[in-house]
Amino acid sequence: MKIAITGKGGTGKTTLAALLARTLADQGRPVIAIDADPDANLASALGVPPEEMPAPLSQMKDLIRERTGSKSGYGTYFKINPDVRDLPEKYARIIHGVQLLTLGGVSTGGSGCICPESALLKALVTHVLLRPQEAVILDMEAGVEHLGRATAEAVSMMIIVAEPGLRSIQTALTIRKLAEEIHIPRLGVVINKVTPGMDLNGLTGLLQGMPLLGTICFDPEIARADLEGCSPYTGKEPQRREICAILDAIMREVEKNA
Repeated sequence: MKIAITGKGGTGKTTLAALLARTLADQGRPVIAIDADPDANLASALGVPPEEMPAPLSQMKDLIRERTGSKSGYGTYFKINPDVRDLPEKYARIIHGVQLLTLGGVSTGGSGCICPESALLKALVTHVLLRPQEAVILDMEAGVEHLGRATAEAVSMMIIVAEPGLRSIQTALTIRKLAEEIHIPRLGVVINKVTPGMDLNGLTGLLQGMPLLGTICFDPEIARADLEGCSPYTGKEPQRREICAILDAIMREVEKNA
């Protein structure tokens, strides 16, 4: 199971990534979580204290120079397919049974930047997605920058996290267009922050065929965890049911479209 999670900022995509990763780990499955969002909040959502935050790989200049052969200065040559096979074991942080890799952002260039940092990060994402032995949870920003056409098919499903509102659904449709351009085969939606009695029929009708994989109810404990910068994972039965139902829905969609 290789799951890429994206969505508009503030919808709760990092919360969902952490809950899925922790649930899979609690089930005894090997799981690696990749924080590919420049904001890099997945570590705290998994339960890493602020003083123990891992350094993003994009900031490891010596490592980047070593693997890509890059030198300082504009227009220098470097390897676009560096050797990254040992990096998951060397740099993953183990948190509650989850292996975490924090990529960080690329500070130079624009969208689609071809630079040593992006070459290393994309090679690493490709390597991890193509490894058969772990479930992978990829926490992305609202785009597909860390995925290329060569690796998109390795993603079992891209999940778009949306809030129960028209603007958030419209953003989900925009992300869908980006994902389709690189031929990501399966997409689904999770609606977060649902309140009791809310009628979602009108919103789900706007998803243009994307399956609704499940919902996550608004939980004051999750909101408090977000404010305090700690893990939203409680392991309590209502939360466990919601996340297990989403995982089951993912498996059904993957098997249906295999």
